[in-house]
Amino acid sequence: MKNIHYFILLIIIAIAVIVSIFSFTEVDTGISTMIENYKIGDKAEDFKLKNVDDKMVSMADFKKAKGFIIIFTCNSCPYSVANEDRIIALDKKYKKKGYPVIAINPNNPALSPEDSFEMMKERSKQKGFTFPYLFDEDQEVFPLYGATRTPHVFVLKKNKLDYIVNYIGAIDDSSRSAETVKTKYVENAIDALIDGKPVEVTHTKAIGCSIKK
Repeated sequence: MKNIHYFILLIIIAIAVIVSIFSFTEVDTGISTMIENYKIGDKAEDFKLKNVDDKMVSMADFKKAKGFIIIFTCNSCPYSVANEDRIIALDKKYKKKGYPVIAINPNNPALSPEDSFEMMKERSKQKGFTFPYLFDEDQEVFPLYGATRTPHVFVLKKNKLDYIVNYIGAIDDSSRSAETVKTKYVENAIDALIDGKPVEVTHTKAIGCSIKK
């Protein structure tokens, strides 16, 4: 009788272990999917977000683009403000070479009122932005990229129908002052891609304000 009870107990324990393994696998997979973000060489999915002109914009709209300079930025962060003229300059220099800027505001305006859609419109007009300034209203795009700061840059190169991540990080080595820049990370990356060469520095630390979630 004892043997039967022992055997039944073993079966119950085995079933419990199997169930726990499957449950853990599902939870673990789910968490991994949620926190997964782009790394160098990854394919970046397209998005469709509202621009300050009230039109929806996606990367697919740029038929002649060879790649993109995706910049997560905002109105309120002093680091973003300090880089606005540099972002405009990047767009003017590289848009005609096939690498336009797409700026995305990832902040929650409930936590950062300066970053509301209406304030984005005002800032774009005030500064004369030459590029789309999109609102990640549902905060779904920046987690995919793994953006954590404003500004945070992702350089993509188009490969057939895919957008491949080739650089992640800062615009240059001077987060606050354009006058003290020594190394232009984004420009170096794009120049290499245009010349058909590998990007030497593929990742730098993005310095700026934390994204307001």
